Formats: sequence, structure tokens, C-alpha cells
Amino acid sequence: MSDARRPRLLVLNQYYWPGVEATAHLLTELCEGLALEFDVTVVTGRVRDDADGLPGKAARNGVRIVRVNSTAFERAHLGRRGLNYLTYVIQSLRAAVATKRPDVVLCMTDPPFIGDVAHVIARRFRVPLVVISQDVFPEIAVELRRLQSPLLVGALRMMIRWYLRRADRIVAIGETMRRRLVENGAPTARINVIPNWVDTDRLKPEPADNPWARANGLADGFVVMHSGNIGYAQNLDALIRAGTFLRDVGDLAIVLVGSGARLGEIEALAARLEVDAVRFLPYQEREVLSQSLSAASVHVVGLARGLSGYVVPSRLYGVLAVGRPVIVAADADSETAQVVDRVGCGIVIVPDRPELLAEAIRCAHDGGYDLERMGALGREYVVANADRTVAVTRYASLLRELCTPAAGH
Repeated sequence: MSDARRPRLLVLNQYYWPGVEATAHLLTELCEGLALEFDVTVVTGRVRDDADGLPGKAARNGVRIVRVNSTAFERAHLGRRGLNYLTYVIQSLRAAVATKRPDVVLCMTDPPFIGDVAHVIARRFRVPLVVISQDVFPEIAVELRRLQSPLLVGALRMMIRWYLRRADRIVAIGETMRRRLVENGAPTARINVIPNWVDTDRLKPEPADNPWARANGLADGFVVMHSGNIGYAQNLDALIRAGTFLRDVGDLAIVLVGSGARLGEIEALAARLEVDAVRFLPYQEREVLSQSLSAASVHVVGLARGLSGYVVPSRLYGVLAVGRPVIVAADADSETAQVVDRVGCGIVIVPDRPELLAEAIRCAHDGGYDLERMGALGREYVVANADRTVAVTRYASLLRELCTPAAGH
């Protein structure tokens, strides 16, 4: 198919390259993969700490990027996060309607109500809308007690149900999430389940004793790692408190790599409890991510109680891609727990139980689990089921179906 005839895809999400957010990484990989077949334009927002001033319009790896001048405050403060959302939503609408007529509009759920804007744009151009649901809002905020105003919660539910009931397709990233979306008004027939993914060519197993590990003093110990967002959903309090049960394990290092809304609180908790084994490191560049993830003996993936299906920690796939085992502290019906239990690539425990987490870490340290075998099973699983090429193929098929004359345009 010639470039002139390639279907045009318009994408909206507040986060995109070079953002460090999980959705930024995922959407960048997806759009660059789809750019082999589609003419892709992404309307995204400003990146925090953008000292060099990214251009308003750019092209990267076959994708046109339109970056609106939204605010980019630290997300820990709800009011400032709301302002980030509002400025992006207003300016993305203006930028999107000024683009060439797309054949399909696609959005993720950053911010949670960007689907309403995407719906307006899709109807303006009379083309289908696809929503990729990375989390279920506002339920996740209610469960975490981040939103308690009945009026605000009700308004947000109404806004989100509006586009859930009208989108031509909704992509859930797991079966539990699919059920949650149906509960929220999404038509069952319009939901496709496509799990998140990882680029298994870019993320590969490395020796635990690698240059990154040596540079950070982690080459010789037993490293328990969390790598990713340090926010409310990850339940990292339990990991820090687990460290209080493990003071006698002399070679233990509990390493939290990343940043987020609760970084300061978690640092303060570690200091207050005097858990000397805990270390904090910033987000790592993609170029060294294989080494940083491989430096761990075992990873911990936590999910606060009650969040099953509302959010799916995408960092699991990166851990499995580098062949490392995981301890999952999450409800048994969560996608993460189900994958790990089914594949045999780690240990599943109930959330909010630091003593059980400490027991699992101690057992892993003392040789009670075949960590190498677990890691190999995880790598094998993601290569076959959660590689980027698998996901891009599924998305391309879905979008191709909507671009045909039978789709009504």
C-alpha cells in the first residue's frame, strides 16, 4: 500500500516519548510499531523537567508528534495534577481538530476523561473511536481514598461512562478489567482484551553482576527490587515494613527504582523505621534498563487490596523479559497474580501483609525457590504472549477492521 493511501490514525494521550511514565513507554512502542502500516499522529502534552524545550511539532521513528503547551506540575498534588489534565484536555481538542481528517481516533486513559475529547473529535470527523483502558477511573481513586467527594466522583463517573458507552471499540488489558468495564457501562460486544506488552528484543536477560549493578554497589548482594512508579496503587509500605523482619539478612538490598507521588512518604517511612537495607534510585534510561532490572535477584510487584481489574501493573512484563522471578503481593483475582500463578514465574501472596512478604523474601534468599527456573518460565511466556510484535499485530488488525468501508466511513 502506498504512503498516500495509508489509513490515518490520530492518537491522544497526555504522556508520550520521552516521558518516563508507563503509558508513555507503551504508547510510544505501539505507535512506532503501527507506523509501519498507518500514518500516525500523536497529540500529547509537555514533559516535566523539559529543560531543552521540546518542539511543538516533531517526527520520530515514523510518528508525527504534536506537543501542546499543557502544564507539567508534579503529580503528587491532586489540584496540580487536575490542572495538568485540564490544560492538556483543552489544548489537545484544539490541536486535534486542526489535523488532517483521520480514519480512526485512538486514545489511552491519561487523563481518565480524555475519552470524552476523543469522542468529540471522532464524531467531528465521523470516524470510529478506540479507547485503550489502562485503568478504571474513578474507582481506583475511590479505592485508594484519593477521591472522597461524592459530587466529584459522580461527575467523573458520568463523564467516563459517556465515552465507554459510545466508543466503537474498548481495549481492556486483562479479563478482570474487562468485567470492571462492563460493570461501568461498556457494551460487552465492543470490548477487546489485548494485554500490555514489552519489547523482548530490547529487554533481555543480563548477568546480575553487570556494569550498572557494579556502578550502584549491587553486584554482590541479594537484591529485592521494585522498579517503576512509586505511587498509591503499588502498596510499597508493605515492602518497607517487610524489611524490618529481615534485619538479620546481612547481604540484603531492597532497592526502589523510580519516582512518583509517594516517593517522599516512602523515603520518610524507611528512615523512620530505620530499614538500612532500603535504597532509592531514580528512573533509569531505557538503554540500561536490561541491566538495572537484571541486577535484582527477585522483583516485588505490589497492588493495593481491592484494585484488581482497576489497574494492571505493566512493569511485570519488563521483569519477566529479563528472566527474573517476581513476588506478587496482590489479590488472587488480579491479572498479575493470575499470570504469575499460571506461568509459575514467581510467588503470589496476599497484599498488605509485610510479614508474609518478608517470609517469601527470606525463603527466596535461602534457596527455598528455584529462582532461575521461575525466571526462565517468565521470559518464555512474554516472548510468546506479551511481546510488542504480538500486541502491535492485534492492534493493527483491530484498527484495520475499523478502517474498512463496512465500518461506516
